[in-house]
Amino acid sequence: MIKKCLFPAAGYGTRFLPATKSMPKEMMPVVSKPLIEYGVEEALQAGMSDICIVTGRGKRSLEDHFDVNYELEHQISGTDKESLLSDIRSIIDRCSFSYTRQREMKGLGHAVLTGQTLIGDQPFGMVLADDLCINPGGPGVLAQMALLYKQFRCSIVAVQEVPRDEVHKYGVIAGQHISEDLIRIEQMVEKPAAEDAPSNLAIIGRYILTPDIFDLIHDTQPGKGGEIQITDALMAQAQRGCVMAYKFKGRRFDCGSIAGFIEATNYCYDRLYS
Repeated sequence: MIKKCLFPAAGYGTRFLPATKSMPKEMMPVVSKPLIEYGVEEALQAGMSDICIVTGRGKRSLEDHFDVNYELEHQISGTDKESLLSDIRSIIDRCSFSYTRQREMKGLGHAVLTGQTLIGDQPFGMVLADDLCINPGGPGVLAQMALLYKQFRCSIVAVQEVPRDEVHKYGVIAGQHISEDLIRIEQMVEKPAAEDAPSNLAIIGRYILTPDIFDLIHDTQPGKGGEIQITDALMAQAQRGCVMAYKFKGRRFDCGSIAGFIEATNYCYDRLYS
């Protein structure tokens, strides 16, 4: 039902300097696979094979990664190293990739709006690749959300409980519980102080968005930090109709932070080699 998935990937990744001075943060490897490849695998599992990536300056390696490297493949052809490319070859064969460039960093909302030319007038998934989500033995987070979309046909955001002293890092929601894991959003605040947060349910980097979000972002004024916030547009969407928050099954690692990146690397290494 949903075929397209948007990957905003134009940010500078300043928390990982100096590594990200010349390498996109989305290409940071967790064990031997870059973050964005985990995200594309999750999108593909959810049936989203049209991958739309919003890039920026210095991000050409993202395009190169999802392409054939003839010289490398010739050099390792017939060796035991060739099997190491089987996963990425499968992704390249099964997905189509399109790219557009965000010329100015004006917030996540602006990045989503930049991707409108790739998405068109249809619902779409969205993955923030520095949130690594893993659900061992079960469907990925985006696949779980795609099933919910079939039922509710509205925008859906993934949420998880975070400590109160960390709510200032996230968009935070509150609303009416439809079930234990599903909430109809009535409040949404971007990076509130702990005393102002409506709950401790934080939005993480998995979304399903309906196409009217583009018009809402276009009408959204700069908010927190002087940036165009996707949470402000989603709140306007919730007031006009319906936006759901879903407490997903699985684990999420904040690979935008050094501590979260190390935790994810250790977890994935243990799963692969223990």
